[in-house]
Amino acid sequence: MRIVGLTGGIASGKSTVSNLFKAHGIPVVDADIVARNVLKKGTGGWKKVVAAFGEDILLENGEVDRAKLGQIVFSDPGRRQLLNRLLAPFISRGILMEVLKLWIKGCSIIVLDVPLLFEAKMDKWTKPIVVVWVDPKTQLQRLMIRDGSMEEDAKSRINAQMSLDLKRSQADIVIDNTGSLEALHEQFQKVLTQITRPLTWTELMLSRKGAFLALFPILVGVAICKRTEAALMFCLSLNSELHSMFCPRDDGSDSSLSYFFTGRERLDRFALCCWLKIPQQGQFIQ
Repeated sequence: MRIVGLTGGIASGKSTVSNLFKAHGIPVVDADIVARNVLKKGTGGWKKVVAAFGEDILLENGEVDRAKLGQIVFSDPGRRQLLNRLLAPFISRGILMEVLKLWIKGCSIIVLDVPLLFEAKMDKWTKPIVVVWVDPKTQLQRLMIRDGSMEEDAKSRINAQMSLDLKRSQADIVIDNTGSLEALHEQFQKVLTQITRPLTWTELMLSRKGAFLALFPILVGVAICKRTEAALMFCLSLNSELHSMFCPRDDGSDSSLSYFFTGRERLDRFALCCWLKIPQQGQFIQ
């Protein structure tokens, strides 16, 4: 399985690239959607956040007012770090479960769309890492237009994230989204070609198909061993029956066929050779 990391900054166009992957049939695990599910009323994440930030962040229906919570954390780095610490375990677990579901379905390529890919240390899970980059001026303008926010508010939200230049330096693939939508599509086609190349041996073994190929000989071996064990037990049982029927008895009396045998050792050897289908060539009968 190939897990592609997709990240970028706010208003960089990452969501557009994510939708392009979906349009080309590549499954995408969206960390933002996972985070929304984590904050649903009554969940473990919801309880942690309400306990830390108070019930003032709740709407009338009990759900978290994401806009209000966003205003709090983007204006206070300490509160933002607290929120990340509270939700990180739940989000990581949710992402892992989504990946597992896709693995079970047999997907060989998955895209993880995670805005805080590097900050959350999830870059270690993914290869290659695709960063959607845009210059700071364009990013600020797009954010202000998109959200209708003031310049100061937009800057505070941008500065709350790891800089795009730093993310770019750690990327395997960079998509420059400073230009037009047509230019973005052209770059995406090249990226699509790169990430849909044949899987490496390691990636293949991590896929469902690879796991089956690895487990199949083991399962066959177990089946053979069980069959072999049953055959051996049968032969040993037969050996005991023959021994009791034909070998000399302890009371000194003799059997009419006792001269065929010289002792228990020959019977053991006979039973084992019957099991292995090895010709005796006079070893059993003198």
